[in-house]
Amino acid sequence: MTNDAAPIRRHRWLSHGSEGLLVRLAVASRALAAIGGGYAVAALSAAVLALWLPLERVEATLAATLASFVIHVCAVMWVFAARSAWRAWLGLAVPAALLGVLLLARQAGSQA
Repeated sequence: MTNDAAPIRRHRWLSHGSEGLLVRLAVASRALAAIGGGYAVAALSAAVLALWLPLERVEATLAATLASFVIHVCAVMWVFAARSAWRAWLGLAVPAALLGVLLLARQAGSQA
C-alpha cells in the first residue's frame, strides 16, 4: 500500500512533530476564508447586482440578495476545493477586488 498524500513541509522554526499544528492552522485559515471571505464576496456581489441589474429597484435588490446566497455557497466550496489556503484566499481576494471596483465605478458614475 502506497501513501499517495504529499508530505507536509516542515518549516525550520517548527519543532519535529508539529505537522499536526500546520494542518490545523491550514484548516482554520480555510474556515476563516470561507466564513469571512465568502461573506465579503457575497455581500459585494449583492451590492453590485442590486445596482447593475436592469430591473426595478425592489426586484433588483431581491434578485441580488437571493443570488448572494448561491455565491456564498460557491465561495465556501471553492475555499475547501483549492489546493492550498493561499490559493483559497487569493481566489476570494481577486473577485472581491473586482466587485469593489465595479461598486466604486457605479457610485462614481452616479455622482457625476
